[in-house]
Amino acid sequence: MRMACLLPAAGASSRMRGADKLLEDVGGQPCLALMASRALAAGMEVFATLPSLDHPRARALTALDVALIPVPNAAHGMSASLRAGAAAMPEGVEAMMVLPPDMPSLETSDLKQLVAAYAGDPEGILQATCRDGTPGHPVIFPRACLSGFSDLSGDQGAAPILKSHKAQLRFHALDGQKARLDLDTPEEWSAWRASL
Repeated sequence: MRMACLLPAAGASSRMRGADKLLEDVGGQPCLALMASRALAAGMEVFATLPSLDHPRARALTALDVALIPVPNAAHGMSASLRAGAAAMPEGVEAMMVLPPDMPSLETSDLKQLVAAYAGDPEGILQATCRDGTPGHPVIFPRACLSGFSDLSGDQGAAPILKSHKAQLRFHALDGQKARLDLDTPEEWSAWRASL
């Protein structure tokens, strides 16, 4: 199955008080590059939305086989990234994983689990959950759902698509709380590093 991974990386990182969460060092490389590398290692084609093609985040990805998608209206919220990313999916891509790149607890093995689980039921939408069943990320959408991304607005992400396709929704539990652990503030980054 030909699956793409979309890294929505055009946001402002506004809660970091001047720093860029996606350029935070994780194991010697920027978080964004690490997450792209893990998606590539899981066998997916990788696409990243960015505020512009000359943004420092673009430089963090230069050594990787990642397609870069500029989002000039990124200030309009997460929906701008999702609209641009879905529209950029090439012909032949059968499904798209949305992987927030500020979730460094998600390992390549987690992504491979989700890819394999989706392949077993490729008509549904597969959403990762925490071990306790709390829904989170990543989420894999079949190609048939991608046209609906053009109607997204604001900062609510793909929630309207999940709601309108509720009967198609499937879940896959990952270990612990990693499906919900995104790092948006300096304090969250510090706490995460202290937990390693």
